[in-house]
Amino acid sequence: MSRKALFLDRDGVINREHGSHATSLEAFVVLPDVPEALALAQRAGWALVVITNQSGVALGLYDHAMVHSMHAYLHRMLAEHDVRLTDILYCPHHPSTGRCLCRKPGGLLLERAIVRHDIDPAASVMVGDRERDMEAAASVGVKGILVSSNAPLLPVVRELIATA
Repeated sequence: MSRKALFLDRDGVINREHGSHATSLEAFVVLPDVPEALALAQRAGWALVVITNQSGVALGLYDHAMVHSMHAYLHRMLAEHDVRLTDILYCPHHPSTGRCLCRKPGGLLLERAIVRHDIDPAASVMVGDRERDMEAAASVGVKGILVSSNAPLLPVVRELIATA
């Protein structure tokens, strides 16, 4: 039986959007209510999947190892709140280096997560702070919720659970 997922953009939804790439662990600051919001969603039965464009890799601003370090930190920090992310998928490409299918607004990373984790797209939601997040969600039949960058996530999750 397929399950519902809460897909989340990373920069601006999970961690603070600075207006430029987070190139170090010091710049990777998780927003204050994210652990509580994700714990609430997890308890309500949602798989938690982060889908993120990380074009700084292609631009040479940071490497795959730094992305993995940031994600390892995120996993550890959330584990302290009994939250386990189902998956984190990222696109390391930049439009200036050629076209790819995994960069949002493309839906390939969502499709991979849907297949890999037996997710029901019609029962799932993507929270993002850019129109490209909404386009990626729509391309695979997932409802999109557009939020402002760095906005509190907890009210969004509370509303989502109340109306699910």
